[in-house]
Amino acid sequence: MSEENLLNKKRLQWQCRRGMLELELFLNDFLEDNYEDLSNDQKLLFSDLLNTIDPVLFDYLMGTQEPEDHGLRDIVQTIRDATRKRVNS
Repeated sequence: MSEENLLNKKRLQWQCRRGMLELELFLNDFLEDNYEDLSNDQKLLFSDLLNTIDPVLFDYLMGTQEPEDHGLRDIVQTIRDATRKRVNS
């Protein structure tokens, strides 16, 4: 991993720190297990998603609310799928 990618991942780890433990677990697990497999566009969407306030982000990940933006909707679904796969393994 290049130094630039390492710094970016550390920045994302910091952004994954949340006031809600559940969100922090969702996001950190995804970052550690699945982030490297994302396309560059998906990585940008993940970074954008981290700018969402906790209650709304929690609703997105729980499926009680959907993002209006199609790209964010796709990355949310990717996180949900990865979480489901991890839980069912």
